[in-house]
Amino acid sequence: MKKYIEAVKSSPLFNAIAEADIEAMLDCLSVRRKEYAKNEFVLRCGDFTDSVGVALAGSLHIIKEDFWGNRNIIAEIGAGQIFAESYACMPAVPLGVSVVAAERCAVMFMDVRRVLTSCGSACEFHARLVRNLVSVLAEKNLLFNEKLTHLTQRATRQKLLSYLSAESLRRGSPEFEIPFNRQQLADYLSVDRSALSSELSKMRDEGLLDFYKNSFRLRQS
Repeated sequence: MKKYIEAVKSSPLFNAIAEADIEAMLDCLSVRRKEYAKNEFVLRCGDFTDSVGVALAGSLHIIKEDFWGNRNIIAEIGAGQIFAESYACMPAVPLGVSVVAAERCAVMFMDVRRVLTSCGSACEFHARLVRNLVSVLAEKNLLFNEKLTHLTQRATRQKLLSYLSAESLRRGSPEFEIPFNRQQLADYLSVDRSALSSELSKMRDEGLLDFYKNSFRLRQS
């Protein structure tokens, strides 16, 4: 696990915990690591899990698919970020989403019961670990509410403006990069890809923004 210690340190789950203490805790938590190829499922909708996942390298997508295979990207998970924490805390509830490797990646799994239960060797750090987990759950809830704001906009342009404005505010700059390509952004906003690309081109022609691939610069007319 030493190979991925920087990713683990960057995880909000281990915020304010020293590296030496993290290494001791990982032994205590009996973590397991697994690697996945691009497009491989890490977890499938309908599965049950009692483990919190931490991305160690690469990235993953949290997706929702309907009966016909139409895919909606709920979120992207990068190195250091955690996933499936809500379902791990409620292991009797089946997953309502799937987790897919967006590229070759490595993932660490931790049994949530060990995370939430103090032990003799690392008990002084478990309180911090639990507080961090609660903070992550709260932040995820806020991000979910933010996405709902984007999705409740009626038109493709309104959804784009809502999303890009939020990203600009988050970065504190009118210039920023987003973690999605065009198809992924269309899936995230639940719109047609061609309609999204057409609307972006119109917005550029109208002087509202400039873009190149996943880099954007918002402009005030």
